[in-house]
Amino acid sequence: MRVIEVARFGGPEVLVPGEAADPVAGAGEVVVAVEVADVLWLETMVRGGHGGEVFPVQPPYRPGVGVAGTVAAVGPGVDPGWVGRRVVAATGYQNGYVERAVVSADGLVAVPDGVDLRNAAAVLHDGLTALALADIVKITAGDRVLVTAAGGGLGAILVQLASAAGATVVAAARGAAKLDRIGELGADVLVDYSTPDWTDRVWDATGGLDVVLDGAGGDYGRAAFDLVRAGGRFSAHGTPAGAFATVDPDVAKARDISATGIEAVQLRPEQARGYLVRALDEVAAGRITPLIGQTFPLERAADAHAAIENRTAVGKTLLLI
Repeated sequence: MRVIEVARFGGPEVLVPGEAADPVAGAGEVVVAVEVADVLWLETMVRGGHGGEVFPVQPPYRPGVGVAGTVAAVGPGVDPGWVGRRVVAATGYQNGYVERAVVSADGLVAVPDGVDLRNAAAVLHDGLTALALADIVKITAGDRVLVTAAGGGLGAILVQLASAAGATVVAAARGAAKLDRIGELGADVLVDYSTPDWTDRVWDATGGLDVVLDGAGGDYGRAAFDLVRAGGRFSAHGTPAGAFATVDPDVAKARDISATGIEAVQLRPEQARGYLVRALDEVAAGRITPLIGQTFPLERAADAHAAIENRTAVGKTLLLI
């Protein structure tokens, strides 16, 4: 089977196509014939050697966080009725950029009829995370909500969820290409945060924010926190700008702002599964439309990572096998 191997940490060029023997499912496992592999910003960090203790991946390894495809074989103890079914499954932090992936049967989620496998892969991580974040910050009708990194796969879904909840949604991203696509998803205000006055524009449009969903991090997230009104909610869950946005806990307490970080969406397996089922149902019902901006064949995994890192990617990036 075709695979992508990483022999050493480095730039996108370390993602090298190769060949490996077809895997065999062990007890409690299945083999998925992969059609689509999910690609996350997080993976570019891990590949560059910046996973740290949280994501302790060491070369050599085969990257990939999740797959969508069809169950090709089952191991001992697994219901044979899974064979031939369309599924999505997380793979942890390895072994997703492959033609055939071995995953635990307990982690399988059936893809509803009518849901394309590309859309299923697109919500495998971003959809469930978006739904969890929406529950945590409790977006309600009338809220003024800022979504940073709104041009990414997660941000695009958050824009849709906030809009559906009846909020006034400000979507912030870098560049006209991303903002044009986000404008189709229900955002009320579009802001390019590559301009120095972007926070002034958010303030002028809202008079202050009830909720910030910060998927950008760094200086963007810290600047966004200053726009939150007393009693508001702030979620710092993204790092594309270099690090999670940091919030002074004393300032947050003084202003009665509920501030949460990435730990809030470190979900237990059963929670993640429940949110993924919900995300797939939302796609099936037409209430969530993943923004898939670009796809690449498996052999061009390096190009997929490069597009994410150089900020040319819009929405979700996927590998097609």
